[in-house]
Amino acid sequence: MHDAILAAKSTLLLGLVLGMRHATDPDHVLAISTIVSRDPRVRRAVRTGMFWGLGHTLTVIGVGAAMLMGRLTVPPGAVLAMDLLVALMLVVLGAVGLRARPVTHAAEHAKLPAGARLLASPLRAFAVGIVHGLAGSAAVTLLALTTIGDRGRALAYLALFGVGTVAGMMLITLAIAVPLTFAAERMSQRMPLWIARASGALSIAAGLTFAVRSLLAP
Repeated sequence: MHDAILAAKSTLLLGLVLGMRHATDPDHVLAISTIVSRDPRVRRAVRTGMFWGLGHTLTVIGVGAAMLMGRLTVPPGAVLAMDLLVALMLVVLGAVGLRARPVTHAAEHAKLPAGARLLASPLRAFAVGIVHGLAGSAAVTLLALTTIGDRGRALAYLALFGVGTVAGMMLITLAIAVPLTFAAERMSQRMPLWIARASGALSIAAGLTFAVRSLLAP
């Protein structure tokens, strides 16, 4: 009995740790960096990270629960399709990031072009998180559910994986926003703009590389 309880706790702790680790996947960090660097105000950045994590968690828990109930199987080409969608999304985010304009207060933000508003909105981060929910290591996490014998424990594992992902992404956005805000206040107001454009270019390059790698994978 003691061994069973210890195994259950270990599984749940593993879900939490892997969720936080999952938030640091390169495609996740690139996507969120491109969004946050556009408007690095700390409170908004952390909220953006939270929305991304919630969107990601919604997809993982929804699909994972359907798999556990035996109502869903993952087609062989589904993971590739999601990986390519993520690659396309990185390219689009990067292209919008290259068109970044300075943001100094809410009034100017309201006048931003539609593309910039799309990039800066936490709700868009939620949508990006949903897309990421079935790509990369999230797909491996879903497949790993079959190794957990107890359905309730598997669902708890998914939930804690989601909590870890949300917490991890909020920490990442905080780590990005604080130095950008400091740089804007102490060095140059345009520095976050330069970083946003550099992040956009890197996001495009990473998206194209990710797409090629996914297509060439065995």
